This record gives sequence, structure tokens and C-alpha cells, in this order.
Amino acid sequence: MKTVRALKRNNNGVTHAAIDMLCALMCPMHDDYDLRQEQLNKASLLSSNKFLENLLEKFISNVEQGTGALVISSLLDFLTFALCAPYSETSDGQQFDVLLEMVAADGRTLFKLFQHPSLAIVKGAGLVMKAIIEEGDEEIASKMQELALSEGALPRHLHTSMFTVSSDQRMLTNRQLSRHLVGLWTAGNPIAMNLLKRILPTGLLAYLESSDPVPEKQNDRMHVRDNVRIATDQLGYSKVPEWQRVAGRAAKEMEKFAKEKMDVVLMHWRDRMGIAQKEQDRNNLTPNQKPVVLRKRRQRISIEANWELFYYRFQQDHARSDLIWNLKTREELREALEAEMRSFSVDRELGSTSVISWNHQEFEVKYECLTDEIKIGDYYLRLLLEEDESEESGAIKRSYEFFNELYHRFLLASKVSMKCQCLQALAIVYGRCHEDIGPFTDTKYIVGMLDRCTDKLERDRLILFLNKLILNKKNVVDLMDSNGIRILVDLLALAHLHTSRATVPLQSNVLEAAPDMKRESEKEWYFGNVDKERRGPFSFEEMQEFWSVGELTVKTRCWAQGMDGWRPLQAIPQLKWCLIASGQAVMNETDLATLILNMLITMCSYFPSRDQDNAIIRPLPRVKRLMSDNACLPHIVQLLLTFDPILVEKVANLLYLVMQDNPNLQRLYLTGVFFFIMMYTGSNVLPVARFLKYTHLKQAFKSEEAKGQDVVQRSVLGPLLPEAMVCYLENYEAERFSEIFLGEFDTPEAIWSSEMRRMMIEKIAAHLADFSPRLQSNTRALYQYCPVPVVSFPQLDNELFCNIYYLRHLCDANRFPDWPIRDPVKLLKDTLEAWKKEVEKKPPSMSVDEAYEVLNLPQGQGLHEESAIRKAYFRLAQKYHPDKNPEGRDMFEKVNKAYEFLCSKSARIVDGPDPENIILILKTQSILFNRHREELEPYKYAGYPMLIKTITMETSDEQLFSKTSPLLPAATELAFHTVNCSALNAEELRRENGIEVLLEALSRCVAVLTASSKPEDMAVQVCGHICKCYSVAAQFRECREKIIELPNIIRDLCHVLYFGKGIPRVASLSVQCVSSFAVDSLLQTQMYQAGALWHLLVYLFNYDYTLEESGIQKSQDTNQQEVANSLARLCLVSLRRLGGYCAGPEGEGGVTPENPSIRKSLAAMLTPYISRKLGSSSPAEVLKLLNSNCENPYLIWNNRTRAELLEFLEHQQEGIIKRGECDESLGAEFVFSDHSKELIVGEVFVRVYNEQPTFVLEFPKVFVACLLDYVGSQAQYLHTLLAITQASEVESQLHTQRLQWAEMALEALHNVIKNNPGSETECIGHFKLLFSLLRVHGAGKVQQLALEVVNIVTTNQDCVNNISEALVLSNLLVLLHSLPSSRQLVLETLYALSSNTKIIKEAMAKGALIYLLDLFCNSTHPQVRSQTAELFAKMTSDKLVGPKVRLTLMRFLPGVFMEAMRDNAEAAVQIFEGTHENPELIWNDSSRETVSTTVRDMMLEHFRQQRDNPDINWKLPEDFTVAYEAGQDELAVGGVFLRIFIAQPGWVLRKPREFLVSLLESLTELLEKNNPNGEALETVTTAAVCLFSTQTQMADQVPPLGHMPRILAALGHKNNTVPKSCIRLIHALSENQLCVYAMASLETIGPLMNGMKVRADMAGLACEALNRMFHREQTHLVAQALRVGLVPYLLQLLEGVGLETLENVSATKAQIVKALKSMTRSLQYGEQVNEILSRSTVWNAFKDQKHDLFIYESQAAGYLTGVSAPSLLAASSPQHQKSGP
Repeated sequence: MKTVRALKRNNNGVTHAAIDMLCALMCPMHDDYDLRQEQLNKASLLSSNKFLENLLEKFISNVEQGTGALVISSLLDFLTFALCAPYSETSDGQQFDVLLEMVAADGRTLFKLFQHPSLAIVKGAGLVMKAIIEEGDEEIASKMQELALSEGALPRHLHTSMFTVSSDQRMLTNRQLSRHLVGLWTAGNPIAMNLLKRILPTGLLAYLESSDPVPEKQNDRMHVRDNVRIATDQLGYSKVPEWQRVAGRAAKEMEKFAKEKMDVVLMHWRDRMGIAQKEQDRNNLTPNQKPVVLRKRRQRISIEANWELFYYRFQQDHARSDLIWNLKTREELREALEAEMRSFSVDRELGSTSVISWNHQEFEVKYECLTDEIKIGDYYLRLLLEEDESEESGAIKRSYEFFNELYHRFLLASKVSMKCQCLQALAIVYGRCHEDIGPFTDTKYIVGMLDRCTDKLERDRLILFLNKLILNKKNVVDLMDSNGIRILVDLLALAHLHTSRATVPLQSNVLEAAPDMKRESEKEWYFGNVDKERRGPFSFEEMQEFWSVGELTVKTRCWAQGMDGWRPLQAIPQLKWCLIASGQAVMNETDLATLILNMLITMCSYFPSRDQDNAIIRPLPRVKRLMSDNACLPHIVQLLLTFDPILVEKVANLLYLVMQDNPNLQRLYLTGVFFFIMMYTGSNVLPVARFLKYTHLKQAFKSEEAKGQDVVQRSVLGPLLPEAMVCYLENYEAERFSEIFLGEFDTPEAIWSSEMRRMMIEKIAAHLADFSPRLQSNTRALYQYCPVPVVSFPQLDNELFCNIYYLRHLCDANRFPDWPIRDPVKLLKDTLEAWKKEVEKKPPSMSVDEAYEVLNLPQGQGLHEESAIRKAYFRLAQKYHPDKNPEGRDMFEKVNKAYEFLCSKSARIVDGPDPENIILILKTQSILFNRHREELEPYKYAGYPMLIKTITMETSDEQLFSKTSPLLPAATELAFHTVNCSALNAEELRRENGIEVLLEALSRCVAVLTASSKPEDMAVQVCGHICKCYSVAAQFRECREKIIELPNIIRDLCHVLYFGKGIPRVASLSVQCVSSFAVDSLLQTQMYQAGALWHLLVYLFNYDYTLEESGIQKSQDTNQQEVANSLARLCLVSLRRLGGYCAGPEGEGGVTPENPSIRKSLAAMLTPYISRKLGSSSPAEVLKLLNSNCENPYLIWNNRTRAELLEFLEHQQEGIIKRGECDESLGAEFVFSDHSKELIVGEVFVRVYNEQPTFVLEFPKVFVACLLDYVGSQAQYLHTLLAITQASEVESQLHTQRLQWAEMALEALHNVIKNNPGSETECIGHFKLLFSLLRVHGAGKVQQLALEVVNIVTTNQDCVNNISEALVLSNLLVLLHSLPSSRQLVLETLYALSSNTKIIKEAMAKGALIYLLDLFCNSTHPQVRSQTAELFAKMTSDKLVGPKVRLTLMRFLPGVFMEAMRDNAEAAVQIFEGTHENPELIWNDSSRETVSTTVRDMMLEHFRQQRDNPDINWKLPEDFTVAYEAGQDELAVGGVFLRIFIAQPGWVLRKPREFLVSLLESLTELLEKNNPNGEALETVTTAAVCLFSTQTQMADQVPPLGHMPRILAALGHKNNTVPKSCIRLIHALSENQLCVYAMASLETIGPLMNGMKVRADMAGLACEALNRMFHREQTHLVAQALRVGLVPYLLQLLEGVGLETLENVSATKAQIVKALKSMTRSLQYGEQVNEILSRSTVWNAFKDQKHDLFIYESQAAGYLTGVSAPSLLAASSPQHQKSGP
């Protein structure tokens, strides 16, 4: 109300202050404000429409009057906080809408404020305007947009938006607001957008529609508050006291602690007073308070235009075809806007009496600085032409209309320069927008203009325009209809006139002239100025001179070769563009030709020669027909002679497209294209290669009969390129051919170099003669085709070409080891054919003179020059070529034959077959069969007749070993490869008697072998090839049968082996042959008897394993030791196969039959171990073993054994080779001298094995079995030795040896079982034997070793079970006394055996306990005693026999020893040796001596009996017990001496629960007796009280045991000592919660009160117990007390009745008072107790007094006899032992 009254004062100052206060309520001006409070304030202030209307009236009146700026500002703040985001989110939605409509009703008022000088007011008005447009309805928004125009606000804010540049944040905020308002006023407002189009360039406005991001984002300066975040923070904010927030974590913890303590203290009365609920209300002031709900903002008009990008680009300079924008244009725009605003302001001031509206319909900005720019449509022509086509210039708007406008301007232009500019622009626009523009209807007109024009600039622009027009296929058709192809081709020919292009060098170029050289032009031209006048011929330079002097005019008729008739000079392209044309060309002749070629390529690409199904299209597409025409094609082809790299490449691509499936393709060669294109010297030959690959085989340059010929003869390039290059072109991709054509190659498929290319170009250039210079004079001259002679390359003179390979290179394994062969079958056929031709070769059929005669060259004058021969051939070839002279075909072929003969006359001419060629042919076949076995395997070799004939002829030749080119090595190698390839060939070779023929060749060559033979010797090579051939043939049964029939083969093989030391590679081949023969048992026997083993074994010892393990890169080509190693490996494999050690397919070479004879010999010479290794180990392992010194359980091998064997083998070699005789047993009876001195069991050297016990045995179980058999065989001897020892006879040397071997066998048995787990099972069934060895008392080592064996087998449960069944334990037990050194091992063995119940039972029967007790009591070895204790613990833990063992031991030792043994064996020994007096044990020296003596006597007696009779049993008398005096008179319960326990109540008992149970049982039994022993009762009771006092947790066990009722019942016992014990026990139990609960469930108070009456001296103790019980249980126990009248009784005691005899009455009364007070605390019965007490006069005297001084800490202490409380603590220390009795 005060605010309303203040507003009614109509004082601007008061009004401003009042409204400012309202604004503070609507939006507090500090950070720590509450959105909820703000929301409530707004709801209150905006609730009255009348109040709002009054405020708006003040606002409007001040605005109209131009007064009260502060009032206006404060009212704008009020409206901002109510309507503008983000403050409006806390306004009520309905109130917001009402206020918004009220403000919008007088919108012109707001617009007036936009002219206010205060920026703050302008900003406020803008914010309110923004809210009205964004959140008002459509009608209001539309009205505001109209007012923005009529009030002139749009240009004003547009000016602010674009031209405000400041660092002042207020200015920047106003600029942001203005930009937003401009966006809102123009959104969806076509009138405003039209105004912008008249003000701003179209290219700039285009950014409004762009989706590009803005590179630089502006900060948001209007939305400064995030209400959602604030509301969320306030919702989650916990209202805690300020001091707690400041104090932090420590204060929170303190508050929590204090609260917990207060909760305990005030627990009861808080519930009654309802404080808990109040505290909750305090901690959560508004438990039902809802979160703040914000009003959702509406945005009915959204700004979709990209104004941010517009403003960003506005400040930049632009120079594009659609936009010129710079400082000048911006200044002109600023000036125009400012002038318009000033003018409007003046008009308003002059017409202030009326409402003035801005004439926005006619406002437009003219940019004077752009008046000189030619603008067509929306584009500036100059900039459009300057734009690079590669630049991203953006799409052209309204491209179709713009294109038409450009074309219209082009048609109207009269100046050539303007026309060219328009043409250039047309080309640019159509190139970018041809899809939008579509077909151009005036294409024919443009072609006509090109044909008619004489200006070079116009020509080039027209062609560039046509280049873009052909982007549309329809325009291509129009171009063809208007003869455009012919016109373009005519222009192409001008490229011959461009002589200043760069040259392309060849490696050795002889074609290009020097730059300063100039050749006189060819005279090609004729002309005439009048009818039938013909002058000429003239050169082109002369024609230019005639034109310059005026002798030639545009109408002069001219002619040259290649033209179809006389034409006016202006109609001849060459003359027109060189003589008549004016202007400066855009492109030179080469660039023009490149462009036209690109156009032609593009047009061809529109019309493919095949459809989508790859079917050929007929008729041929028109564009290709036109280009294939004789008027066009030759001129396109002849462009190749420019040798320009780009033109050559383009022409090749164009020809490739045009000739696709072209019917004229076969006659393409007539244009000379293949001559021209092969003369090209550049390196960009890939398009050329692609064109050649497609066309070279499709030319009809030969007759139909030539179709069946090979590729070279069918190719038009055959005369120009080597055969290999033609094949390469056909067989490989164009890329690969290009690589070869440009490089230097010398391979089996290509021999080509730059020199050969230079030579080819020279020959073609000579053939073409002067045609190239003619083109520079007459660009339309036509080439007259003439076949070129075959080009002969000197580099290929000595090469033999077959299929697609040069055989010399193909057979060169060093240079080309694995050259790929494309079609091996075809090459094999061609090679066989070449072989046949070579064999049938005859001398040449034509002489030199005959060739001269055919060529019309004079004879008898010596050899003619090649140039003269070539000219003669050229003349005759032109004359008789079939295309020109159909009757001259025969003569043409004669001329070709003669010329080819003369060209090859320098080649080597051989009369008959050439051996070098035959060798190449044979090697080629070998390579084929070697590398392509899979491909050739299905085919039978057809060359065996020639091959076997060759081998036979060579073998029978007496000059075999003196020939320079012998065929036998290559022939025998081919025989091997053919057989190795296919089984069919092996059978074919056998049928052709090839095996016998090869044997003859082998015998012929073996005969010349010597120790000095070298690997390169022909005989050595032949032997190697034949060995390989036999190796393969042996795989086939029929061939093996034939070999068996020819024993000389094996004889020759052995000879090769013998001489193989100098030729190890051939020796390797013969070894492989032996391996192959080993598949047949008959062949095995033949080789065995022929002495093959002697040769094979010798090579094994040349192996060097260090080379294999060195890791060094090695090769047989450079390392002779590697050759020896390889030979050794092969020999080992061969021995393996001969003996039949290959057990399966995994063996090298497959399975071979087992040969016992060979195996026996190998076992004797290589030892059984190594011979077994042949079948199981790798060759490298065996060879390393043979060539190194080794001593292991299987093998003793050293230098001496090797030398012994080698000496034997070399002796046998000499005998079999030179004398034909050798060892009759073939080595089977050979024996090493070093092996006869060793004990060998199961092929194992026992001595060595004992030295190497960890050696891995092959068959450990078999070795164990063998050892057991051996020991068993020696058992009788050992028992005899026992008798001898007992008779004290002296052992002989023989006995010592045999005893040592037995000991070695037992040691080996122990070692093999130890290191080979699982092998111990072989001992099952032999334990009687092993245990019998334990009784050989005369041989201690045997006993020790046998014991070790028994010990090691006990790890196996099956062995333990078998030992239990053998009943042999007495032999082991005796050792405990008879063999002191092995006691620990015996104990360890018994410990392992005791896992079997049956053995424990047997051990008890055989006296094991007495032996063990003796060790435990009397042994001097601590470890032995500890082991004994461990063994006792394990025996007592057995479920069946363990209890009996325990009982037996307890007849000797106290039970505590059993527990100690179980827990800690060493501790048990220490206990036994110590002196003890503690609650669980009383032990002294006397006791120990008594037990030890008794045990020792019994053990010795049993030992004597058992030694004589192993089957005797040991049994203890029934009444036996050891009588030791310690502890005889002590009272013991549960194994605990009570007297000592009372003295030491803190003693840690081993079994406290068992002691508790026994103690309570004894106590209750005493309590229930009529006349119990008073001393015993006192002792037991005191022990119980001590137990519960020192170990309080033990009281938890009492209630479940059920003794509580019996104790309570005993309170009424007639004997007054019993109630005393009961009260003491109840007092001790009252400290335990569980016991109190148990007593509460029983009748406890009544019996206790009776006990107090019987024993008044115990009243104080009983009352203390009651006090404790009432503290722990208040309900049931107090109820019992009330029921039995305990309160009156206690009050009576307070009066002194019944306490007369007590010494300390005050202490008792103090306990009574405490008991009564504890009863009053009962919630349920406390009032009743207070009522009874209140009636008592005695109670008033005691209730308020403190009696603590009368109460001792523990009244129970007086009942503990002889020990004070500190003494009890000392007794509980861990040290329980005493040093004396």
C-alpha cells in the first residue's frame, strides 16, 4: 500500500524509487537469491491488472512527453524482469500473457524509445520488443514487424547491427540485441526481405540461406542467467546451520557424536515428550515443499536465416562474380542508411502533430563505385571470366536465365572482344551448370560461326565454348549434324605447323635436327587466279610470300595432295589460318589440337561400341563412323608424326576408342599408324601399348592362309619388333609391355634395349623417307602405305626363340633360376617340334646370287650395301603389294623371302643339326618337367624315341669324352626329369629299353671314375643323372623287377659310392638311389651282399655337428663341410631304410621292409642303442651322437670305439672293391673291446647309470623289471653270504665282485624309481624279495640300499597296499635297533606306510610301538625323537586302529604327550625332557627315568625274540601301567590338576570346553550328594569360579549344558556348605548375559533367597549377584522378586535382622541397597518396588546415601585361598614350566 501511495504522488523521483524497489523484489540484485521467493514476489506484484494499467499509463505518458528518463528506465526494468528471458521464466504464465498483451497494445510507444539518446533505454525497449515478437501470438508479431518498417526501426537497428564496432560491452550488447531484432522483424516478412534486397547485394544476402558454420562465434551477452541450473541447485541444497557449514567436517563429526550421546541419555522421556518429531521438523523445515517450476518459454517466431554468417561476411572484402564488397561499398551503404534516418527524423519533427510512417517501399541503395562493372543478371562479367574453374566459386543462381542473358548479349555484341568475353562467360556458366541449363539449341549455329570466322581469338573461344557444350549428349548430336567433326579434324592438322615445341630425347637420338638447322620446305602447293590456270608446285613459304605481295587473294583457287579438288584459298584451313586470319590466338597449335582431341575422346565416350550385355552395336555409332572416314582418320593418325607427348598420348587414346569393334579396323594399317606410333621417342607409351595390344593382331595385311600361323607372323608389328616383344605384347598387360619397351631387359621373355629401339626407329624413319617434312608444308598430305622390311637386330643373332622364350636365357639357371613359364604344355610341344626341325635341318635353299637376282641387283660385284638392298626391296614391294597389285602376290612373297635371306646372311649358318641348339632344347625340356610336374603329369612324353636314340648314339661314340658339346649329360638329365614327372613316363621308358640303355651309359662313365674325378667331369654328371633316374624308377614295380634282373646296376652304384669322397654331390645321388632301392627286400639283400653298408657307414663319420649348431648361414655351393654333412644325413636315412626302421609313412621315403640281417649288423657295429635311434630320432641327433664322445647308461662311445669301427670299415671297403671279398658275417659279429668290462642289465650300463641317475631312460619300467630279475638271481647268493658272515669266514675276491654288482643293481633300482615316477609299480609282487634283503645283517650297504628302495616305493599307494599284503614289516622294524645309521630312513618309511590301516595293525602286532617308544624316550638324536613323535601322531589319527594305539601309549605316558605330539612333535620332546608342574601335567626326572627304563627293557627283550623269530608278535599285559609317583595324590578333573589350576587360573588350557564339561559334571555330582566331601566341594567350586573369572566367555557354554536347574535346586540342600558353593557359582555366572537370561527363565530368586537365609554370611555376595542380574534383566527377575517377597526380606536385613553374626555388616547392607535400587529401575515393576520401599522407615535412611566406601572391589577374593588377585595375573603368563620340583 505504501508503494501505491508513493506512486500516486506523481513525483518522478518518488516514482522512480518506488518502481526501483519493485524491480528489486522481482529480481534481487545479489547472487544468493531464492528463485522461489522471486516467484512469489512476482505472483503478488502482477496479480492486479489495475496496478499494471496504472504503471503502463505512467510509462506511456512519460514516453510521449519525453520526460522522466529514470522513470522510463525503471519501468523498462520492471517489464524486462516480468516479460524478458531469462527473468520471465519465474513469471506466472497467465499473468505473463496478460501483461504482454497490455504492452503490445501500444507498440508505437516502444518504437519511439528506439530514438532515445540513452543506450540503456534503447536496450530495454529492444528486450521488451524481442519478448513481444517471440512469445506473442501471430497477430501481435505481425503487427510489430509492420511497425518496425513504418516507424523506421529496421534501418536504424540494421545500421547498429552492421556498423557498430566498439570494445564497450554495452555497445556490443546493444549490437547483439539489434541483430536479434533485425532477425525477428525479417523472419517470415517478405516486405522486409524485399527491402533488404534493394539495400544489399544478392551475393551478400545469399549467406542468410547458407548452412556453413561461423568461423568466429560471438559471446551471448543477453542471456546471463541459467534458471534451470539455479533451481536444480536450490532443490538439492541442504539447509544446515551456518556455523556447521563454516566449521566443516570436524564440526559435523562432533555434532554427530553429541547427538548419539544425547539420544542415549534422553531415550525414554524423548519418546514421551514427542521430541523426535520436532527434531525432524527442525532438520527439514519444509518436508512437503515442492521444487521450483519454471515457465516454459515460447518462441513462435524463430530466426532460421544464418544472420551470424551474414554479419561475419559483411565485414570482409569480397571480389567474386556474384559479389563485389569492400570498404567503398560499405561506406556507401552506411551513408545511405544514415541519410535516410536523418531525413525521416526531420520529417517526423516537422509533422509531429500527425503519425508519420516511413516510405520503405521506395528506399533503395545505389552503389556508385560499381557502375563501371559490366553486370549481366546478378553476375559481374569481368570477375566471372577471371575465376579459375578449379576454384570452388559456388553455384550460379538462376543459371538458365543467366545463360540466356549472356547468349543474348553475345548475339547483340558487334565487337569481337565483347563477343569473346561473352563466349568465355558462356563456357564457364555452361561448364558449371550444364545439367541445369540442358541442351543448347544453337549448337549448329556456333559450329557454323567456327567454320566462317577468320579471327583466331574468336576461333579459340568458339572451340572452348563447344568443349563445354559437348558435356550434353544432345549437343554432340547437333555438332555431328552440322559437320562439326570434319571442321575440328581440319583444325587438328594445324598442329604440324607448330615447330617450336620441346623435343623428347631418346637415349641415343639420331632423328632430331639441331635447333639452328632449317630444311627447305617441300613443294606441295598449286594455285591459279583464273580458270584452268595451274601454277606450281610451290612450298608453303613461297605461298606466304605470294600472299604478302598480293598475288594470292581469298578467292584464289588452290590445290595440294590430299585434297579432293581445287578450292578457294579461304576454304582451305591451313591457308586460311596462316594467311588470312587476324587476332591473337588463345592457344598455340599444339594446345588447340590437344583440346580438340579431348573433345573427340569425350564424344566417343558417349557412344560405346557395346551395350550393357557386351553385345556389339551395329551400325557403328555415328561419331566413330565419321572419325573412321578417310577424310578424318588419316589426319588424326598423322598427328603422331608431331611426336608431341601429349598429342601422341591423346591420339592413341582416341584411336583405341574409335577402333573398338570397328569394321574398318582390319585396314587401319594402311594409314601408316603402326609405323608412326612406333617411331615415337617419348616414355608415356602406356596408351600406345594399350592401342597396339588391341589392334596388332587384327590387321588384314596378309592373306587368309596366314591365320593359322603363330603370333609373330599374324602381328602387323612382326616386321618391326623382335618375336619376343610381339609375344610379350600379346601375353601380358599393356603396363608390363610399356615397362619392357622403355627399359633395358635381357630375360628369357624379352631381349630389348634402348639401342634396339633406336635401331628400329632408324629403320622406320628410313622407310618413311620424306613424308614428315611434307606435312609441315601441306598439313593434309596423305601417306601412301608400303610394307616395311623386317628389322634385323644384331643382339638376337645367336638366340634360339621357341614359343615365347629365348631358350639360352631360359636355361641359364644362374641368371634366371625360376623364370615363370606361362603355358608349359604348349612350350613342351613347341620344343619337341623345334627338336624335330633341328634334327631334320638342311642347308639353305637360296644362294646370295639368287636373292640378288630377285631384287634386280647386279651380281658378281661382291656384297651390296644394306641401303641399296633396302631401296631395291622398297621399290619392288610397292610395285607388287597385293593391296595395289592383286596379281603380284607371288612376286611379292619372293621379294620378301630374298630380302629376309640377305638380311640374315650374317647369322651363323650351320649345315645340318646344331648341337648347341639341341642341348638348349634338351635343357628346356628338363626345366619344364622339373618345375611343372603337376601340369605335365597327365601327359605321356612323346620324345623318348629321339631321346633314347640320342643316348645310344652318344654312349657308343668313341669320342664321347672329348666332345666340345656332348649331348649325353643333358639327355640323361632329361630322362630323369621325365620319369620323375609321371608314372606313365617311367613305364614308357622301361618299354623303350631305357633302363638297359641307361645302364650302358652308366657303366661307360663309371669305368672312367677315379679318386681324382671332379664334379664338372662329364662322366660324373652322367652318373649323377642316371642315379637320379634309377631312384625314381625304383618307385614302380615293373621298373624294380627290371633293375633286379640287372645286378650290375648295384655294382656300379657301389663303385660310385666308393669314389664319392672326391665327388660328394654325386655320392649323395647314389646314396639316394640306394634309399630308393630299399623298398624291395630282394634289392636290400643284393645291396647288403654287395657291401653297401661299408660305404654308407664310412660317410657318417665325416659329419660336423658344430656347423649345424653354429647358426651361420651356409650353402653347399660355398661350404664343403655342408656337403659332407648333407651326405652323412642321406647315408643315415639310407641305412634306416635298408634296415627297415621306417615304421610308417612318417619315415622319409615311406615304409620299407624290415631286414633282420642288416639290423643285426648295424646293432653290432653301431651298438643297439644307436641302431634303435635310427628309427626314432632325427638324423642330426644320431649323427651328432656318432661324432662326439658320449658316456651314458645306454652308450659308451669315444675316439677309441670310433677308430676301431672306422678301421674295420675301411678294410672291408678295400676288400669288396679291389678283391671282391669281405667279412663273411657282414659285420654282425663285430664287438667293441671297451664294452666287455661293464655290467649290462637290460642294455643299460649300470655303472654309468648310477653315475648319471637323472638320465632319461627310454623304457624305465622295463629296466626296473630287469633289475628286479637280476637282484632275484643274486638273492640266494646274498643269503649264502649271510651264513658265511655269521660263520665269520673271510670273503674272497669273487664274493666282493658279486656283492658290488648286487649293490650297483640295488642302487640303480633306487635311482630309476626315484627319477621315473610310475616305474615303482613294477616292484609289486617283489616286496618279499626286497624286504628279505633287509635281514642280510652281514652286508650293511645292501641293507641300506634295499631300505632306500623300500622307502622310495612308499610314495605309491598301490605299492603300500601290496606291502601290507606281504606281511614283511618285522624285517623293517628290526632295523630300528640293528641299523642305527638308518633309523631316520626307517622312520620315514614307516611314516609313509602308516597311511595304510592294515600296516598300522601289523606294526602294533610286531612291536612297532615298543621300538618307537624306545627311540622317543632313549634316543640321543633329536631328529629321530621328533620323527618318532610325528609317527605316533599319524598312527593315533587312524580312525580304526588309532584309538587303540593311543590307549597303549597312555599306559606308558600321560595323555598330554599325545596332544603335544599331534600339535608339535618337537614340543613333545621338550616336554618329555623338561620338569613340569602345571594344571595339565606334573612331570619330573623320576617319572622320566621310570618310563625310559621300562621301555628300554621291554624293547631289548622283544628284539631278541624277533631277531630269532620274525613271525613273533608283541603284546602288552592287561594290567600293565608305568608306576611313576608324580601327581598321584592330586585331585584332577578332565586331565587338569585343580589345585594347580586354582593357583594358576590364567593357564591356557588345551581343551577348555572338555574341562568345563567335566568340572560342571563333578560339581553337580558333589552338590547332589547328601554328605559331600567338603574339601573336594570347596576345591571344585573355587576352580569353577576361577575359570569363569579368568575366561569369561566360557560362561556362555553353561546354559546349553543344562546344569543351571541342578545348581538352583542345590540351594535348598540340608548341608549348609552346598548353598554356599551354589551362591558363589551364581555370583560368578551373574556377570554373563546368557546365564542371566537362563536364570530369568527359571525360578531363581526364591531358591537364592532361601540360600541367603541358610547362609546369612553369603547375603552380601548374593545381593551383589542380584544387582548384576537386575541390571541385565529387569522384567522377569523383578517379577520373581516381588512374587517371593524379596523386597521385604531385604528391608528386614537392612534393619539388621539376621546379620548379627557378620563382621562387616555395613558392606553387606551396601550391597542390599544397590540391589533394591536396581529393582526400582524396572520400567514395568519399578513403581511397585518404590511403593513397597516408600512404606519402609528403614529405606528412607539408606536410599539417598552413598555406600561405595563400604564395598570392596571383589568380595569373591576373600574366598580364594592362599592367592591374591595379582598372583592370579602372574600365574596366567605363558611361561608354565618350572626348573625344579
